[in-house]
Amino acid sequence: MSNTPETESASPASPEDVTAIARQAILDSDRAVFGYELFDRSRASATHTAASDAALLFNVLSNADSEVLIDRKTIFINCTHQTLAGGHLELIQPDRVVLEIPPLSDATAEDIEAHLQTLTAIAGRGFRLAFDDTVLTGPYASWLPLASFIKLDLTKLTPDAIRGIAHQAQNNSVARLIAEKVETAAQYELVAGLGIKLFQGYWFAKPVLVTGQTVRPAQAAIIQLINLVRKQASTGEIEEVLKRDPTLSFNLLRFINSSGFGLSCEITSFRHAVMILGLKKLFRWAALLMTTSRNGNVPPAVGSMAVVRGRLMELLAAELLPPEECDNAFVVGVFSLLDTLLGIPLNKALEAISLPETVVNALLHQTGVLAPFLELTKACEDADDEAFARTAESLHLSNQQVNWAHLQALAWAETLAD
Repeated sequence: MSNTPETESASPASPEDVTAIARQAILDSDRAVFGYELFDRSRASATHTAASDAALLFNVLSNADSEVLIDRKTIFINCTHQTLAGGHLELIQPDRVVLEIPPLSDATAEDIEAHLQTLTAIAGRGFRLAFDDTVLTGPYASWLPLASFIKLDLTKLTPDAIRGIAHQAQNNSVARLIAEKVETAAQYELVAGLGIKLFQGYWFAKPVLVTGQTVRPAQAAIIQLINLVRKQASTGEIEEVLKRDPTLSFNLLRFINSSGFGLSCEITSFRHAVMILGLKKLFRWAALLMTTSRNGNVPPAVGSMAVVRGRLMELLAAELLPPEECDNAFVVGVFSLLDTLLGIPLNKALEAISLPETVVNALLHQTGVLAPFLELTKACEDADDEAFARTAESLHLSNQQVNWAHLQALAWAETLAD
């Protein structure tokens, strides 16, 4: 549950097309590798800690070489509570993924219970959850049944505290204990003697930096794929597009064969990949890929803004509209900057894509059920108080609802940015 990876030295900023992952082994009592905790080191920033990126599952693992996930072991990814609600988790098979969940800052009992529903839903999908030792305290009692792992940070605990926590955990939880930041033989002997069987830290292995090359498909190919998906084209038609664009098909096969999918065998057939992913997930994958595979002349902020718009509109629509219109709201938001992303007028860009009438009306004519959501989203961007108040009131959405959705969308977009 480290806030920062225990690397020997800070890595320099990587070029735009290089993915860099720090991987530290978690070992069992036989010194065999049980899993790896991964940290995205692709971006160097004084304010960014990639340990908070749940979207590592989409953006980094799908671009990383197979060396990152040796033997397809369990992978541990640190999350923030804001990113847990992101749609990227829908693209991942949870079998080999453990999400590390931090305690809340200055949390009230109401805050803890409010997050319980999200955590329960994620665990219900099959994701295993790891917590630190605070999950054993009274305020977090409702979270404890969700714990598959409890991590004990040996740099923060005295030997007596470790003994007490280990005893309490073994008597009150079925979660497996992981001793992390094990740095000496004495620490190892202490925790092993307490019956702890999973270990992570310098005494066993320092993190290894692994790099992979990002391959960016052409925007036109991605749009053609989106076009076919929206038409609910046959698997054969979609397969033909993938066959004609090596970079697009390479990205899809690499993504679906990543450990996040947890498949028992490697998928080498485009047809098989499309069938496994399904049209809905294929669309979301392609839409996100488009915003992160921008033209070199387009500033990174444009792709990020498109993602914010899509996610924010989806979250706002979920308060008022049926599920199919929430999907359409996501499309409107992401495609509202298509003219900038592609360098052509929006109406020309949309001619190449088959989209529902409500989407086209909102984008080109500012009419229809989705238009006010796009206007509200733009008002959030521009800090336009008058437009914000007017559109929020017309949709019967409170300031609190909109602001919370905006924060969630911003957090998600940050994790998807290069």
